[in-house]
Amino acid sequence: MTATQKPPESFYRYPYRYPYRSTPSSITPLCCPTMLLNDLANKKVGICVSGGLDSKTVATRLREAGVDVLCFTADLAQPDEKDISDVVVKMAPTGTETIVVDLKNEMAEMCFAVLKAQATYDGGYWNTTGMARAVTVKGLLDAMQDKGCSVLSHGATGRGNDQLRFERYTNVLSPEMSVYAPWRDPELLEEFPGRSEMVAYLRKQGIEADVGPKKRYSTDANLAGLSHEAEDLESLETPCTIVEPLMGVWPQEAPDKVESVSVRIEKGYPVAINGRAMGPLELMLEANAIGGRNGVWMRNALENRIIGTKSRGVYEAPGMELLGFCISQVYQATMSRRCTGLFRLSSRMVSDHIYDGRYFDPACRAALAAIGELAEPATGTVQVGLYKGNLFFESLTDCPASLYNPADSSMEASDGLNPTSSQGYIEVQAVEAIAMAKAGQIKGE
Repeated sequence: MTATQKPPESFYRYPYRYPYRSTPSSITPLCCPTMLLNDLANKKVGICVSGGLDSKTVATRLREAGVDVLCFTADLAQPDEKDISDVVVKMAPTGTETIVVDLKNEMAEMCFAVLKAQATYDGGYWNTTGMARAVTVKGLLDAMQDKGCSVLSHGATGRGNDQLRFERYTNVLSPEMSVYAPWRDPELLEEFPGRSEMVAYLRKQGIEADVGPKKRYSTDANLAGLSHEAEDLESLETPCTIVEPLMGVWPQEAPDKVESVSVRIEKGYPVAINGRAMGPLELMLEANAIGGRNGVWMRNALENRIIGTKSRGVYEAPGMELLGFCISQVYQATMSRRCTGLFRLSSRMVSDHIYDGRYFDPACRAALAAIGELAEPATGTVQVGLYKGNLFFESLTDCPASLYNPADSSMEASDGLNPTSSQGYIEVQAVEAIAMAKAGQIKGE
């Protein structure tokens, strides 16, 4: 696949239908030894960049060491980037070429896959960063290899989740590629212990750089949402309200009236908003705008990281929350109790795998396949009201596979289930209950 080609539209919705990138049979890596700066000689390195101080420092330092480098950045419809080409401009002073890889549609497909799976993580938040890493690494690997790169370099730190995600996705999708993590390289860590040292180094190289005002937190953004963490947010005494929403407003700043919105769901996927059919990317952008202006949704979470530590984050994902809520209403109508139980297990499996950088693993693919089967009947039109950060159900219509029959569940007289028919069922259950009680197996205190 070339840098200009895209995977099928269904790749991120149905990854279990597609094989991994073909790998030469001679490649049988048993371990992934740590790469150091000296190991990059005679190799072409693709650097994942954001245009920030870290990216400029790494690109410049590698070039100074004589390494052949190319920079790559992913266009994920980041709401904090007005123009993704600004990254190219920011990286230009380093003397490196920066290639922008358009992954907006792939990111939208990933959003839909996660929405269908209802795959929220610890603290109930949509794991927008974990989702983006699967899309980013897959897309950038294709572009890097098309340009002859044999090493992927990422700027993740040695304390977080992203180092594991970047490297594991590289290992499973392109095991022939090596990985260089500059912020685990003792030489670079000693040379650049802080941002001031990076600024001084770049200025010495004739590159303008500035630490800028101290930030109260850092932000990672993509189409699905934003995650805010670090700095002041590391203290549990700091309120989450220090965050300034980028995709909307805090509830107290939202309009003083309810906005009613209808979302059409087909087989677990949103396909239209307010009667207007849209593709995944356009639909996500519209849902983000609607949810954002109504103060939906900020979530504070103290999550469990892959490496065993806990991390605090404040997350906004207005479109994911709006669409996810609507899908859940259709699921409630179309799934039986046992189907719901299997769905929840599968959803948790998908969520954990995305968080752990294992989206393309067999277990995740199997869970997604199960979810696809369970969501097959999930078609209907949901109308919801949005008001100052709240979402509430208004109606469910045109849902032919609904299992709900008001006559059966009514407390009033109806033509539904005959109340007296429950007697036999209760008597059968009583046999086991009485036997367990007499056998002393029930502990009431």
